[in-house]
Amino acid sequence: MVFVPGGSFWMGSDHHYPEEKPAHRVRVDGFLIDETPVTNADFAAFVAATGHRTFAEFAPDPRDYPGILPEMLYAGSLVFREPTGRVDLRDWSQWWTFLKGANWRQPYGPRSSLAGMDDHPVVHVTYDDAMAYARWKGKDLPTEAEWEFAARGGLDRAEYAWGSELTPEGRYMANTWQGSFPTVNRQLDGYARTSPARAYPPNGYGLHDMIGNVWEWTSDWFASKHEADAGKACCIPRNPRGGLESASYDPCLPDIKIPRKVLKGGSHLCAPNYCRRYRPAARHAEAIDTSTSHVGFRCVVRNEV
Repeated sequence: MVFVPGGSFWMGSDHHYPEEKPAHRVRVDGFLIDETPVTNADFAAFVAATGHRTFAEFAPDPRDYPGILPEMLYAGSLVFREPTGRVDLRDWSQWWTFLKGANWRQPYGPRSSLAGMDDHPVVHVTYDDAMAYARWKGKDLPTEAEWEFAARGGLDRAEYAWGSELTPEGRYMANTWQGSFPTVNRQLDGYARTSPARAYPPNGYGLHDMIGNVWEWTSDWFASKHEADAGKACCIPRNPRGGLESASYDPCLPDIKIPRKVLKGGSHLCAPNYCRRYRPAARHAEAIDTSTSHVGFRCVVRNEV
């Protein structure tokens, strides 16, 4: 783990997606954070020691999902599938499929494996799976403020975790999508999907993969926007937490009350034409029961530094 000294910073952004607004000052105490996302090797050790089975390894309970089709009641997880033709970018179902048998051991379905991927971030983990690992290690998941402060690496208000340019001097600093998402990935950074956790340079705090590769769970409930900036320096929030669980439900699914947590960091599927969330300020809502091929996590330790 790496020690991140506490301090104040500008959280969020006024220049991109609505949920990142408004930029506001917050303060966090120092903490330890994993140098990389939790890897497949790390998670395998946890499973071997505890016998943990991930959410994706169980069939859905129809009582939890009113109206679910009977033919969808199988164990699986969401996997990205690159379409072959033109798509409507408003319809994510054209490139995501709930794939039977997909889980952390078989990230792209029953015929896939983790061969050669021990040092890649573990994926297909829900919030509870991530928390189970964190507790086993005597750790926790970061708050959104802790995560964003760590991702900035000391560069307060910088657009990216490494400065003001996405690819300084043509150098790729994170595993993102090059080309027109979701049909054309030019793979100029060398990777079509996940990459080894230390494949790219660390940020100013020595942390790898804070941007791109996989989204990362935080412990905060999602709110549609940030609180406004404090009017006085004495009122800057210290170690702030997110919104209320009751307010985190997806308004597009009024009959299914599944709370959502904040994801941070973007992933290898973030592209200039879609999901420009390869920035510290960017955030995304994820239902706590959802696992995908592009979401992982890292842990923190507080009050022991």
